[in-house]
Amino acid sequence: MRTQPAADPLLIACALGIEHLALRAGDHRGAGGPVTFLRTGMGPRAAERSVARALAGPAAARTAVLATGFCAGLAPGMHPGDLVVAEETRDPGGTVTCVGTELLVKELARTLPGRTVHTGPLTGSDHVVRGPERSGLRATGAIAADMESAATLLSAVRTGTRPVAAVRVVVDAPEHELVRIGTVRGGISAFRVLRSVLPTFFEWHRNVLLPRR
Repeated sequence: MRTQPAADPLLIACALGIEHLALRAGDHRGAGGPVTFLRTGMGPRAAERSVARALAGPAAARTAVLATGFCAGLAPGMHPGDLVVAEETRDPGGTVTCVGTELLVKELARTLPGRTVHTGPLTGSDHVVRGPERSGLRATGAIAADMESAATLLSAVRTGTRPVAAVRVVVDAPEHELVRIGTVRGGISAFRVLRSVLPTFFEWHRNVLLPRR
């Protein structure tokens, strides 16, 4: 059963122009409160700085934060267009536990029937993950890697207690590595999936709000 629409803001952070374009082209109906799409720029430092600026000041105290975009799948059998819902994000700066993971998985299955959804730790990297490096990251227990999610959520929780989550779309995987996004079928598939996920993000936002102070 759906809760009443939320008045609290939602910040959806991504790094790349193509990710931002996909989100802006999605279905914006059903948002429970003000929504900001933040393009942070590429890499953990850019993400950390951008999110900290966006959440500065008391007006942003109740803003929920969701990191999204594309990622590298680490597990054999992953395919471009698969979805990753992080149970936690990790990088050398720390680990952040995500909120509402089960709800996200349920809503993604409803919104995108037939798409495979993977859950587990999402690890941060300061560079694009390629080739044999995947197996080393997989050995840590992570199921996917990207450059911004961990830094985004760590920056978000440093500014205050708030709901945070990360949902990524696999753009390449061990058996499906690509070089140029948007020119390969896997990149196009991932773009279409990312364009379709907004209803899930809005439902997550409505249902994971903090208790009123």
